[in-house]
Amino acid sequence: MVGMSMQPYGIQSMLKEGYRHLSGLDEAVIKNIEACKELSTITRTSLGPNGMNKMVINHLDKLFVTSDAGTIVNELEIQHPAAKLLVLAAKAQQEEIGDGANLVISFAGELLQNAEELIRMGLHPSEIISGYTKAINKTVEILEQLVESGSQTMDVRNKDEVISRMRAAVASKQFGQEEIICSLVADACIQVCPKNPTNFNVDNVRVAKLLGGGLHNSCIVRGMVMKSDAVGSIKRMEKAKVAVFAGGVDTNATETKGTVLIHSAEQLENYAKTEEAKVEELIKAVAESGAKVIVSGGSIGEMALHFCERYKIMVLKISSKFELRRFCRTAGAVAHLKLSRPSPDDLGYVDSISVEEIGGVTVTIARNEEGGNSISTVVLRGSTDSILDDLERAVDDGVNTYKAMCRDSRIVPGAAATEIELAQRLKEYANAEIGLDKYAITKYAESFEFVPKTLADNAGLNAMEIIAALYTGHGSGNAKLGIDLEEGACKDVSETKVWDLFATKLFALKYASDAACTVLRVDQIIMAKPAGGPRRDAAAAAGAGAEED
Repeated sequence: MVGMSMQPYGIQSMLKEGYRHLSGLDEAVIKNIEACKELSTITRTSLGPNGMNKMVINHLDKLFVTSDAGTIVNELEIQHPAAKLLVLAAKAQQEEIGDGANLVISFAGELLQNAEELIRMGLHPSEIISGYTKAINKTVEILEQLVESGSQTMDVRNKDEVISRMRAAVASKQFGQEEIICSLVADACIQVCPKNPTNFNVDNVRVAKLLGGGLHNSCIVRGMVMKSDAVGSIKRMEKAKVAVFAGGVDTNATETKGTVLIHSAEQLENYAKTEEAKVEELIKAVAESGAKVIVSGGSIGEMALHFCERYKIMVLKISSKFELRRFCRTAGAVAHLKLSRPSPDDLGYVDSISVEEIGGVTVTIARNEEGGNSISTVVLRGSTDSILDDLERAVDDGVNTYKAMCRDSRIVPGAAATEIELAQRLKEYANAEIGLDKYAITKYAESFEFVPKTLADNAGLNAMEIIAALYTGHGSGNAKLGIDLEEGACKDVSETKVWDLFATKLFALKYASDAACTVLRVDQIIMAKPAGGPRRDAAAAAGAGAEED
């Protein structure tokens, strides 16, 4: 009890009970750096084409098997505040470019590890930040000099040019299958590319994952693939006009409440007939407008369906409002709120709409070959759900890369050639500097070496030999010398055709440097006591325990 009655002193006396306060180099700065190093150690082994997969099971017991750093850090639910900064930087990269999240986290971790060595040597964090800031500015300058000449302009509808820029991004997720995936993605993107390529919308390339078969069975559909069956017996329509009703095809109750007094059976019969006549009148009006397909966003009544069959109208039900909007984009239709006669302008058009069975799954395919091909779907086939999920991530990376190249098509050498060239030129720049900044700039330059080292380690090659060979080649003026992972030797990237987008590299290095400097600027951590109530993970664990019982 004596300990309990002691009054808190220092900063603790100022804060509420339960607060934690960490300050100084050892408690705050080094601890933060260690947390970030741990995070980058997790993602680093997944870098590059030979990157290993991680098996992550989230709090809902969903299994992820992937080497995509964006997915890994999203599902890890990281608690440490400093490591969260790296996660935010990776998310920013994912949203901006859609690829390169791993480079952000791994590079930031490497910068912080080198910063820790400098701090132990006696440098102050602010001197390191100043050196790192100079280094990133110089890096951007050098990176612009490394851009491949002639890559400033490209035809975004030329499949070969698109694939050459996309291959590296897709190969890092699905090595060995990049040719098939790139070909599919390039076709899908070129189909939906608008007149002004900078307005390319990623949402217009959809992915439909169907179990069974293999990647070689995958194909592209100009239009939409929906995992649902048609309602009713009509399963196919060619060159049909489409009417879309968001509110459903059914007889609705009136908005005002009313009571109907019926005296005899005859009146009751007539009352039912009037309802029937009204539904028939509405369906007939839709049929007369020229529509052969009705798409409903809500329920479809039995009686309405009966009359649709009589007038040979195909009926589809799409319950998701987002899917409904996409369908409207595909067919060029305008959704009506309730069942009524649509005007000719509001009707959409599809070349064919049919129900097919792919690998035991019934799907409805709406094709629009000649018309405005505003949406295309990549139909992916694979043996398990986790393989399909990983293929989808590779496709997403490809589509995001296409969007990035529509804005900025410049490319730099890949396969660690750019990183070694940057490291070499930054070291020369550091030697010309005076003052303590030069140590930080040298360490920044050394941080780039982690890329060839990791690529070589993940491929089972001797990293030291590879890095030495790269430095020798770059020293003699060959700025495009990179690693050929298949042969385990250094080769010119213009032979191996490994190119990275300039924008991906630029943003990844910027975000990583910003995140590292932000972590280094922190010298005190003040943490409040967590709010009361059951914790989310504790509740999830309790729920999982109850299920097992």
